[in-house]
Amino acid sequence: MGLPSLVCLSAVFFLLHSCLCTVSAKKTYIVHMKHHQKPASYATHGDWYSDHLQTLASASPDSILYTYDSAYNGFAAALSDEEVESLRQSDSVLGVYEDPVYTLHTTRTPEFLGLDTELAPSVGHSLQELNQASQDVIIGVLDTGVWPESKSFSDKEMADVPARWRGECEAADDFDPKIHCNKKLIGARFFSRGYNMASGSNESESPRDSDGHGTHTASTAAGAQVENASLLGYASGNARGMAPHARLATYRVCWKSGCLGSDILAAMDRAIQDGVDVLSLSLGGGSAPYARDPIAVGAFAAMEKGIVVSCSAGNSGPAKSSLANVAPWIMTVGAGTIDRDFPAFATLGNGQKYTGVSLYSGAGMGSKSVELVYNDGGNSSSNLCLAGSLDPAIVRGKVVLCDRGISARVEKGAVVRDAGGVGMILANTAASGEELVADSHLLPAVAVGRKVGDMIRQYVKTTKNPTAVLSFGGTVVNVKPSPVVAAFSSRGPNTVTPQILKPDVIGPGVNILAAWSQDVGPTGLEKDTRKTQFNIMSGTSMSCPHISGLAALLKAAHPEWSPSAIKSALMTTAYTLDNTNSPLRDAADYSVSTPLAHGAGHVDPQKALSPGLVYDAKPEDYIAFLCSLDYTMEMIQAVVKRPNVTCAGKFRDPGQLNYPSFSVVFGKSRVVRYTRRLTNVGAAGSVYQVSVEAPPTVVVSVKPSNLVFRNVGDRQRYTVTFVSQKGVDPLHNAFGSVTWKNEQHQVRSPVAFSWSRQ
Repeated sequence: MGLPSLVCLSAVFFLLHSCLCTVSAKKTYIVHMKHHQKPASYATHGDWYSDHLQTLASASPDSILYTYDSAYNGFAAALSDEEVESLRQSDSVLGVYEDPVYTLHTTRTPEFLGLDTELAPSVGHSLQELNQASQDVIIGVLDTGVWPESKSFSDKEMADVPARWRGECEAADDFDPKIHCNKKLIGARFFSRGYNMASGSNESESPRDSDGHGTHTASTAAGAQVENASLLGYASGNARGMAPHARLATYRVCWKSGCLGSDILAAMDRAIQDGVDVLSLSLGGGSAPYARDPIAVGAFAAMEKGIVVSCSAGNSGPAKSSLANVAPWIMTVGAGTIDRDFPAFATLGNGQKYTGVSLYSGAGMGSKSVELVYNDGGNSSSNLCLAGSLDPAIVRGKVVLCDRGISARVEKGAVVRDAGGVGMILANTAASGEELVADSHLLPAVAVGRKVGDMIRQYVKTTKNPTAVLSFGGTVVNVKPSPVVAAFSSRGPNTVTPQILKPDVIGPGVNILAAWSQDVGPTGLEKDTRKTQFNIMSGTSMSCPHISGLAALLKAAHPEWSPSAIKSALMTTAYTLDNTNSPLRDAADYSVSTPLAHGAGHVDPQKALSPGLVYDAKPEDYIAFLCSLDYTMEMIQAVVKRPNVTCAGKFRDPGQLNYPSFSVVFGKSRVVRYTRRLTNVGAAGSVYQVSVEAPPTVVVSVKPSNLVFRNVGDRQRYTVTFVSQKGVDPLHNAFGSVTWKNEQHQVRSPVAFSWSRQ
């Protein structure tokens, strides 16, 4: 997200404490209770919490917003400073935490991912069988709600809802469960108590999506096939989700100013009880210890119930250490481009024609060049085209060159239009590099990269009468190279646990076509009165539901697999070469990308369905991981929710977790040694040989170098030893891989190396 222009598009929600100011002396808090201490005299934990709050803090029972059962041991409440202090003194209370605010991380992708062709024989399932099996899989999407009338949520030819489903569609003034839910959209709930308390507002409380983001993500994960879909003529074709036959349940947790942790936790709590198989969250905040992160805590409870949790990595790239949602039991998803683009052109008066991108769909500005202006009027913010910064006397009838940054990209176009400009060239600065994101602008507009932007800026400054004309090239496919890692996609290293490499994978997240709300125009601006059934958006918000849908397909094909096995299959089969057979590039500067940006690589669904081997992990493995973090017992209990949890099996180092990737941190010792465990999900009698890639600064050895799996389900261990050279620069990063190969499979684990100052 980090790019202001993406905020309106693809929220990976930032912590917005400054934006959501409380309107009273009370604020919302999440209270962590010693669940097992409930006296027998109370029928429910809710009764105990309510009485405890009254007795200890003299607070009204009405102060309680939510009582959590599955995702957390405790409750959310509106409390004064004095009431918080009283609760913190109680022996039954483990902690009281201020409610965090999160932000949203805001088709050609089935073809790009190889899901439009028959599956390879090695997969063991036909596409028809997989589609049939996926009708038993339920994806829960926590977002801004759903626009149920969209054709993407049609239940045509779908079988009855699985009998195990315990969820429901909640009624509202604009949402009738009998009309708006069906055998595709089988659940629609909303959670707003935390938000309403924090913001003092009372938005229309409904599962209906008034923003568009939630409809887009839900249809990306599991939208039914819709023919002749497009955004005002762009990206025309068939649109469908990754798992078009899976069921959808939406949980609205995000409102105008953000998403509250208490609401998210309540939705996760409910979704677990409802019976979802996959949870998709295209939202997040800053990094925090896992015990203080409601999403991480809720995701742990989901993982224990066999639910895959897929979250967006954030849109704060290309800055280092900018990731959200880094818990190892979460699938952390970055974003890449696909092989489709929307070219547009700026032709200058000197004859130079520069290529950019645009989704502008109006009449255009004709073929006649007009004057081009930049940074005129003496207003320092006019180069950024911020609201109120342009002098109509100077820009009327002209094309305006605007620098990208601070305000939303589409908002800049609206500012130019309102000042009388007839077109806009939106030029990247160093912060966005060469990354291009197409937008459905309100006036003729072309977005260009930093290098082209600098050439156009120079032209305007050095030419007596600079002119330009803008033109538009529609939709092109088979773009090379692709994928490219999006510049906005958040990057490692992982600041919470440096020994766990994040993100896990990248998926399609740039210029993605999916269903849209009819309550809002394609730009999301109030002044945009256009209506469209589909919209094109960019962000890790868009890549996350791709992986959520793929996880649903893997769950359908392999219902016995754990969430960590599904994650492993997607990671170890990911690719790191683009469609020109070159290493993946980074859109920020077109340098070679690294695992700190792309994790294990770009997902490959066909290969993930038959990975050969998986790195599995049980809840006990994650407990041993938490115990290695020097957390207090209370912090571990906050995540694990077991009264008798012990650290008897504690890892000596968090990197000992049986994870499908490696992040090796050299500290006092130049030697790091890890043992991993592989489970055979391929054929009986499979034999694998190891292959190692290592940088010159590290020697890597693996024992044994061969693994033999006599039976399906057999487990084998190997130990890998990493030895660093002396005197390596502590600012240095290096990369490699450990791959187990045979004729059928390549089970690849990326390795990131770093050196800490001692």
